[in-house]
Amino acid sequence: MTRLFFVTGTDTEIGKTTTTAALTHWAAGQGLRAAGLKPVAAGQEQVDGHWVNEDVLALHAAQRAGLTLEQVGPIQLKTPCAPHLAARLEGTAIRREAVLAAVRAPLAQLDLAFVEGVGGWRVPLDEQAGWDSADFARELAAPVVLVVGLRLGCINHALLTAEAIAARGLTLAGWVGNTVDAGMLQHADNLATLKALLPAPCLGAVPRLQHPTPSAVAACLDAELLKKVLLTP
Repeated sequence: MTRLFFVTGTDTEIGKTTTTAALTHWAAGQGLRAAGLKPVAAGQEQVDGHWVNEDVLALHAAQRAGLTLEQVGPIQLKTPCAPHLAARLEGTAIRREAVLAAVRAPLAQLDLAFVEGVGGWRVPLDEQAGWDSADFARELAAPVVLVVGLRLGCINHALLTAEAIAARGLTLAGWVGNTVDAGMLQHADNLATLKALLPAPCLGAVPRLQHPTPSAVAACLDAELLKKVLLTP
């Protein structure tokens, strides 16, 4: 049976995709068929004559399970804004059933899957159903990996997100601290406070990397903790 994790963040642009790609890279190194999936993505650019979301492209490149771009990123919208608004602008809509089906379709090909959410924990998806990314995670019944953007305000954002995850009846399996602000004051003390207060293990602390490739980010993660959290039934 495929082990499934939901990757969320304390905000947008705080390293969910680089973390998901790194987790995928690490898992592939363990001999597992692993992939990161981004079922809903907003914001595309042209690459080799094709419109594609850069996060989807990065996750597709990180996996070695033979998934197509369409399997990694089934719902891609061109406009770089909140997905429900992008869908509205483009004359379409995000539907709960379509998102869930798109995630479940490739699971038979995988041993381990990381489903990356959009932005932070509560981003609207299906306006008609009143269904958001937190509802999505709850329906998957997947343990959550939280990416904490290390910058001013991160303690509050991380603790509020952890409370919201628990309120949905989900398990916070672990968290990764990703340095967003290289000049953050009291970086080490903030990290220590997060380790003391968050109710889950820190899977790694990632510095501000010039080239945050999946292998470079994976090297900053705790391999023994990853085995315990991601691979232990």
